[in-house]
Amino acid sequence: MMNTVSDIAVSGVGFALPILVAASGELVSERAGVLNLSLEGMMLTGAFASVLGAVATGSAVGGLAAGLAAGVLFGLLQALLSVTLRADQIVVGIASNALALGATTYGARLLLADGKGQNAPGFAALEIPLLHRIPILGPALFSQTALGYFCFAVVGLLAVTLSRRTRAGLVVDAVGEDAKSADWSGLPVRKIRYLCVLVAGLTAGLAGAQLALSEVRSFSDNMTAGIGYLAVVAVIAGRWRALGVIWASVFFGIAQALQFALPALGVSVPFALLVMLPYVIAIVAVSGFIRNSRSPANLTVAFARAS
Repeated sequence: MMNTVSDIAVSGVGFALPILVAASGELVSERAGVLNLSLEGMMLTGAFASVLGAVATGSAVGGLAAGLAAGVLFGLLQALLSVTLRADQIVVGIASNALALGATTYGARLLLADGKGQNAPGFAALEIPLLHRIPILGPALFSQTALGYFCFAVVGLLAVTLSRRTRAGLVVDAVGEDAKSADWSGLPVRKIRYLCVLVAGLTAGLAGAQLALSEVRSFSDNMTAGIGYLAVVAVIAGRWRALGVIWASVFFGIAQALQFALPALGVSVPFALLVMLPYVIAIVAVSGFIRNSRSPANLTVAFARAS
């Protein structure tokens, strides 16, 4: 029984980490007033670029750099449309995800054919002495790859530097709550929103690279399979707070792990229901938490300086 619980914890953290990394950047962007439904497309593009970069350079680090660059470029496009051109953020997100799915599918056929996208150079697991022997949590938290530990560090860095107790965090919140008042006080609203969207793009690219280079070491069509949407929901379910986002991401990760654990435990559940499980839980989580939380007042509201 202990081994089964440990296996679920390992799988749960493995599934949760890409969600958490992407959600940590999305939290920053949403606090500044910009919703990125395109997070799914950003992650998928980051995964594709990281595998392509790893294959081209023969290096996992090269693949990581490519994934991060792809995420930032995608974020720049999102910021251009949402912040500069003031396009509807929901429409931009849906369209961007469709574009990313088509572009990466075509790119894989063109550039990763004949098995080139399989067994790409990736990051090996690095066990931390003694800590990895802690029951249940040890193998899940302290047997990660170097990229996995880096992901944890990025999440922690964002949570600390942009908390509501720091000047940077208060500036982000001011822009997301009342952009016009923030502008009148002298804050560069558009610049701040651009930077926050780029942070979301960077973390989404990192999440895609973690998924592709640490977990599966390959690229397949639509390999994110809704993880980006779960990251957006994690921000909502976490009430736009870092600790809540962490718990929501872990919750969704374990829900995904149960897809494989329940059959192994002899629990007879239709496979289609297991696939639906994380998303059903996401809907329930949002329905339960949204009543007790308030989103940033200017979320999805385009800013235009009064003439």
